[in-house]
Amino acid sequence: MATITSASLPRPAVRSEAKPFAELRAFWRAFIAKAFNPYRPELYYMRGPGPAWRAKHPARSK
Repeated sequence: MATITSASLPRPAVRSEAKPFAELRAFWRAFIAKAFNPYRPELYYMRGPGPAWRAKHPARSK
């Protein structure tokens, strides 16, 4: 029976000057993704019965 082991590779050293730019880049990437997201949930929210439902169910007299 063979045994498979996994060894993690060493992470490359990150220069101290590159880290702030990476954080800034990540911030702008997240900002643009949220600011220009085409999904608008208010367009899909059901606000009540529409004209087809009203045509199918005549108004009740009280």
